Amino acid sequence: MKIIVGSNNYAKIDAVRSNFSDFEVMGMEVASKVSSQPFSDEETLEGAINRARECASSEKGSMGIGLEGGVMELENDLYLCNWGALVDKQENVFTASGARIPLPDEVAKDLSKGKELGDIMDEYAQRSEIRQKEGAIGIFTNELVNRKEMFEHVVRLLKGQYEFYYKNG
Repeated sequence: MKIIVGSNNYAKIDAVRSNFSDFEVMGMEVASKVSSQPFSDEETLEGAINRARECASSEKGSMGIGLEGGVMELENDLYLCNWGALVDKQENVFTASGARIPLPDEVAKDLSKGKELGDIMDEYAQRSEIRQKEGAIGIFTNELVNRKEMFEHVVRLLKGQYEFYYKNG
């Protein structure tokens, strides 16, 4: 069976490959149909579901997985958030969320000016393509958790729900 991931981001594709090693996994750039920088759990989840649905409908018999990173506000602080969605060939939707950590005030201020987190992080860490590598989670956890690992956890939650559904549904 084929799984199409709604992104060409290496961290996201590798997170799916490591959890679905018996499947053919490929990335495909699709629109999230939400802001380029989602600013709530709801918007981040919506983006993940939109990506997964687009991928699942792009090729008969395939499953789609959407992984979306965003930020959400809690008690006047901005937190990283991430959501995933798996849409199977019967159009069932499974969703899961993962790690959350607060962002430094200077990063939150740049986000409130309309900048994307990936661009901010490149400037902040003075590196390039952080979104393809360790991600903000990697920078702010001293690389104890990187973006791929963060999304691997979400994908495991999706896979577990999918397997449970088909075993017990």
